[in-house]
Amino acid sequence: MKKRVAVLFCGFEPLDSEAQRIRFQRASAQTATQWNCKIETGALSGSLAHPYFDVVASGPNWRTETRFYLLEHSSVIAALREPSLPSQIARGFGAFLGVIAEGGLTRYFRWAWRFGLFFLFPFLLMLLALTATAGIGFAPLYAELSPLHLLWSLPAAYAFFRYVFLPRAERLHTMLLFSNWRLALAMARQNDERANRRLKDFESGLLEALSQPADEYLLASHSMGSNWAVHTLGTVLEQKPDVLSGKKVTFATFGGALLQCALLRSAKNLRSRAELILKHPNVSSLEVQCLTDPVHFYKAPVARALGLPDVEQPPMVQMRVKRLLTPDHYRRIKYDILRIHRQYVMGTDIRAPYDFGLMVAGPFPAADFAKFDYEAMPPIGPEGQLHER
Repeated sequence: MKKRVAVLFCGFEPLDSEAQRIRFQRASAQTATQWNCKIETGALSGSLAHPYFDVVASGPNWRTETRFYLLEHSSVIAALREPSLPSQIARGFGAFLGVIAEGGLTRYFRWAWRFGLFFLFPFLLMLLALTATAGIGFAPLYAELSPLHLLWSLPAAYAFFRYVFLPRAERLHTMLLFSNWRLALAMARQNDERANRRLKDFESGLLEALSQPADEYLLASHSMGSNWAVHTLGTVLEQKPDVLSGKKVTFATFGGALLQCALLRSAKNLRSRAELILKHPNVSSLEVQCLTDPVHFYKAPVARALGLPDVEQPPMVQMRVKRLLTPDHYRRIKYDILRIHRQYVMGTDIRAPYDFGLMVAGPFPAADFAKFDYEAMPPIGPEGQLHER
């Protein structure tokens, strides 16, 4: 693989394009260390709507050039978090009820019970906190004391919520997850104006990426980014059916959360676009999954879950976080579920069959990573040389 175009539909993280580029630069530096090769990451270029940077990776007998487009939606996340805290809480619970009304909860537990628990967690936590806050605030009335005692109990309740609960909830990403579910519902219904405008940006960015000459086009998505990727590529295929003619395209999801939105009743366009992609003769699909990551649909047959029993299930690549990091590093992050969920697009401490930097910048077609494991590692020797296969 000498020339590649990669497009990453970023996950639900408040990171702009430059922050995403810096993270990849760190990840690729770790890749270069593990595989004893050289990876040079350029500066951000292109437009604000769809920026890119160039990456050159090389070893003694190979060289691969990659143009890497970053399609992130941090501006949409920022808008979701602009309202006051009470408004965010109320709208978050509105999304919670909306997901349940659209059949999401039962379908989550049907296809990936751990994702169902992930859905419930922030809302149950907030309900518990609000109940405790109300209990503190109205304790004098429960104890049949004078209402004058509310003068101390109500401020105490506020202090508990503001200074005890919220800092701990922030470490658990509670309010970020409230926004995540609001966006999930919007991606299913396509009724958020700002998100729809961003999708238009992504469509033009994808068309620009596909216009570049390359041996391979890697369309990658992380987490919630899978929904943006399916909407974007699916819409482009609807409008320009021949856009992938003569191209080798790999559609790869990393901890993909397509079913987070696609299982909702209103997501008809999303499901039809997913079908278009999965059936396209020029697209090879690939799913990277992880047992210890509850924030995706582990081992769920996405085609069957979408109501496409005759469509072949994309091959799955299993990432083992514990075998990517040093014991001390893993010990520090193993209880942070969102940090585990980000590992798909981060660097490794140890040479392993799955390496995000190597997939994006290295000499192997992305589809080859479905064949690699600890018994058949990527064929790069100890001096960084590429072995013939």
